[in-house]
Amino acid sequence: MAELRKKLPVGVDSFETLIRQDCYYLDKTDFVRQLINWHGAVNLFTRPRRFGKTLIMSMLKSFFEIGADDSLFDGLEISKDQEICDAYQGKYPVIFLSLKGVEGDSFASALERMAILIANECKRLAYLLQSEKVLDADKKILNSMMEQNATTANLQDAISFLMRMLHSHYGKQVILLIDEYDVPLDKANMRGYYTQMVDFLRGFFGEAFKTNPDLYFAVLTGCLRISKESIFTGLNNLKVDTISDERYDEYFGFTDSDVRKILGDYGLPEAYGQIKEWYDGYRFGNADVYCPWDVISHCDRLLQNPEAEPDLYWDNTSSNDIIRSFIGQADTTVRDEIEKLIAGETLEKKLVLNLTYQELSKKELLWSVLYQTGYLTLDRRSRSRQRRSACFVIPNREIKEIFVEKIREWFSEEVLPNHRDGLYKEIWGCESAALQKRIRNILYDTISCHDYHENYYHALLVGLLLDGRYIVRSNDEMGSGRSDIVVEDAKGNRVAIIETKRSRDYDELEKDCEAALKQIQERQHRWPYFKKKYRVIAYGIFFAEKECRVKGKELTA
Repeated sequence: MAELRKKLPVGVDSFETLIRQDCYYLDKTDFVRQLINWHGAVNLFTRPRRFGKTLIMSMLKSFFEIGADDSLFDGLEISKDQEICDAYQGKYPVIFLSLKGVEGDSFASALERMAILIANECKRLAYLLQSEKVLDADKKILNSMMEQNATTANLQDAISFLMRMLHSHYGKQVILLIDEYDVPLDKANMRGYYTQMVDFLRGFFGEAFKTNPDLYFAVLTGCLRISKESIFTGLNNLKVDTISDERYDEYFGFTDSDVRKILGDYGLPEAYGQIKEWYDGYRFGNADVYCPWDVISHCDRLLQNPEAEPDLYWDNTSSNDIIRSFIGQADTTVRDEIEKLIAGETLEKKLVLNLTYQELSKKELLWSVLYQTGYLTLDRRSRSRQRRSACFVIPNREIKEIFVEKIREWFSEEVLPNHRDGLYKEIWGCESAALQKRIRNILYDTISCHDYHENYYHALLVGLLLDGRYIVRSNDEMGSGRSDIVVEDAKGNRVAIIETKRSRDYDELEKDCEAALKQIQERQHRWPYFKKKYRVIAYGIFFAEKECRVKGKELTA
């Protein structure tokens, strides 16, 4: 009989749920010991999405909170430290908020989501309404927040208010856990209410963090390190741990030994090379780590289908709005640099870890944002030649595929739609010189030296021509052969037949275009449309690197 293995925790980010459902867990509980030994008053951990931040925060809540079930940690690493468990386990009131759902199309709708979040935490702490140590006036405010009738001022003061009540009730300072603290700013920046959200969060965080007698310590997590000047004004006790720091480098993500253990436990050791190629490569501090979401997701799929191919699991889990906003304003230099990264090269750029979302309009910050959000990592083999600079590299196959599929696509979406109306005007007008100039300009905006092959040029033209007004067919059988591209305007009784290839060199462009026009006529590509009484325009469009030549001719029967 086959050994019954524990369920892999795909999508489970609650520590208590994971343990109670007897899911597979790679023990990261020693993080508690490190935090107790090294914590500051307010501790910020920044890591890319899907690297286990929420699970770590949930584990902290389960460890520290008064009334929590000690047995959740039975047999885990932290349970071996009896001194720490006796002094800290189940000894503190805890507030745990995840801000990842605080978003909306307007500030009012985002504030409504915040009110719901606060109401749920208040309901969890509803026992405070029965406490003789809590003021009646505070109980009224707690009731109003539970019913989502609190004022904006009450919401801004919610954290410090709840901490004060908990401190009064238990006689102990509070541990505050805030997950995904930067999501509201990200969404607000994308949707046009950034200033209002900054003003709100300054108050929301301000009183809770600044010399608060009710606070034992706080832990925040997020993707980006937001500058103190943005929402932490006047806060001098912030201790930051980024992906460049060493102290907690192995707790977020899976190490190589972690991955080998998972694969061994599930009888998948032969998948190691594939998983390493696709999901390893991140450099956090001095540790090389894998994305845990990817590893767990792919192992789960392999258990269902041993022939399953790797997938872009990480890419399908969250919004890429920040990256998309950069691409919208990037120039050809940035495009060429991204192509170098795709080709496996290293890029040396200034590293900025302290940001505000309003600064994200500066294209020179693209590389730092790509680094902090997990699209790039540091190349441990390369050393920067300058202070405050870093050598960036794409970490693994998955991220390379995301660059190829998504970021190239975004460049095209930003460049190509602006050209389509003019493009078709020139096609139907048989304006060869204007069409040649337009396509050449698009080439200089989009193509890199790694794209100089025939299939790319063909696909580029098809992408340019795709438009709901016209029927576009590729490699269609017509007459005595196949035409490369056909664009049919059924409403206008007209068709463009295009032969497109890569020329061997610049000197061949003119001759190849003429030969293409001749081929269209000799192979009778035009006859099906003459029968329909269509106007037929033939084009030879040939490419050589970033140059092209266009020859057009209206055909007659």
